[in-house]
Amino acid sequence: MSLPTDDGACDHLKGMKMPPLSLPATNDSLVKISSLQGLVVIFCYPRTGAPNETISDSWNSIPGARGCTPQACSFRDLSRQFLIAGVNKIFGLSTQDTSYQQEVKTRLNLPFELLSDEKLDFVEALKLPTIDWEGRKLTKRITLAIADGKIVKIWYPVFPPDQSAQQVLDWLADEQTNEQKFVGNRHIDGVINGTILKTFAGQQGDIVNILMAMHGPCVK
Repeated sequence: MSLPTDDGACDHLKGMKMPPLSLPATNDSLVKISSLQGLVVIFCYPRTGAPNETISDSWNSIPGARGCTPQACSFRDLSRQFLIAGVNKIFGLSTQDTSYQQEVKTRLNLPFELLSDEKLDFVEALKLPTIDWEGRKLTKRITLAIADGKIVKIWYPVFPPDQSAQQVLDWLADEQTNEQKFVGNRHIDGVINGTILKTFAGQQGDIVNILMAMHGPCVK
């Protein structure tokens, strides 16, 4: 597998607010990401192969293209840990159509929905890097952590794909540890931007003010 490199194509994303777009999901709903509360993780991937599909050499030669199914399965296998860490929603996102994604969700037994950006509305609004392959435009592999509609962390490039979910969990653990160290004896059990905030000692108002100074008005 060819290794992807960081070409800077996602440097502009941190701090960006989600556009007011609604994307079709595999449960036949429309998801407006900008309206979702709390912490949301979206892993964007190029494409999953169909059962018994023969993958061409042209696909295999694209750096970072392979590994979409292992990536989705990594989020599936660690989905409970994400819930414990305070993540409200996980979504996969590709430019494949919803009916194709529904087969993937069922076959892989994914406990989260997949979003279709078949019309490239999300890709174009965020100016995401893409792959042109056999007449199709596909999103490169990118993972986004979004707090109350604002991007707070980007993983790009994502490699290896099957470690994608663990990389996000490791970051969440680091964020929690950093917040606990900051407040010292007051001890907060928190997750990024105060999405989860439990005070065990000290004055809650003071701690919220501290975290607001660290992270801004996303803190609740």
